Amino acid sequence: MSPILSRSKSAIHYAGRPPAAIELTSEGVLAASLPGKHDEPVYAYEPLRPGILIPGISELNMTSPEAVSLAIRNALASVSPRSRFVTVVIPDTAVRVFVLDFDAIPARASEAIPVLRFRLRKMVPFDVEHAGLSYQILSESKTEARVLVAILPSNILEEYETAVRAAGYEPGAVMPSALAALATLDSSEPLLAACLSKVAITTSITQSEDLLLYRTLDLPEDPQQRLLEVQRSVAVAAAYYEDKVSVLPKELYFAGNGTAAEFEHWFGTSELKIIDLAPRPSTGVATRLSNMSTAGLTGALAGAV
Repeated sequence: MSPILSRSKSAIHYAGRPPAAIELTSEGVLAASLPGKHDEPVYAYEPLRPGILIPGISELNMTSPEAVSLAIRNALASVSPRSRFVTVVIPDTAVRVFVLDFDAIPARASEAIPVLRFRLRKMVPFDVEHAGLSYQILSESKTEARVLVAILPSNILEEYETAVRAAGYEPGAVMPSALAALATLDSSEPLLAACLSKVAITTSITQSEDLLLYRTLDLPEDPQQRLLEVQRSVAVAAAYYEDKVSVLPKELYFAGNGTAAEFEHWFGTSELKIIDLAPRPSTGVATRLSNMSTAGLTGALAGAV
């Protein structure tokens, strides 16, 4: 359930995704690689100075692309990837994600993509025709089709890809963080998840290969207002879960800054049990990982070869 926003033409020989991945955040660059096909990942983290990467869709995200490229190079050097191709996980606020309903969707991508671009023209505040776009059909029947679409401005996609290439690597695939993290889930039961970053929270509900909810909300800098917005966002998602599934959710899968136990304290006496979407690695850690979640990289490496 993670559409690839971009695939380098020189990387199309991969049947799956590359055996290395990086996640770029406002705090720094997290890297992981698989030494061998059946080995556990090796992780590393390289911090960024505040203000170097400010994710969004309205303007370029990097005030110092050179500093970002250096962090990418140093983080990947610590995990010794066996290929120069990497999956690039980018912040949720740099991408817009939609689940769209159609009576039918063309089978060929060359025909489906213009249909999606036309539908999205009034839904995003940037040029749709030249934007980076990818999609995945969630469900399809003779009378309807549900399509997951990820889209971002072409100049911002190019900015991330250029930073990776300047570091000496090739972006084999580009994915938004929360969708990458959701690739770690494998259940036919409906699951509620929340992915928290320093600047945003994404709440989602998955059921097998379907996506019932996906909502990204920018967060204020004020700690008290931030807490209230996170609590409100989770409450809205839980209510939507109850409406769709007809029962209250008992568990919430968490990825982001801190641990599930820390996130649980934000909700006081809530009956929701908070579970880490991807447990923090106990082995294969080449550098300190700060408080970043590895869920995005875990999902990005799913299906790697």
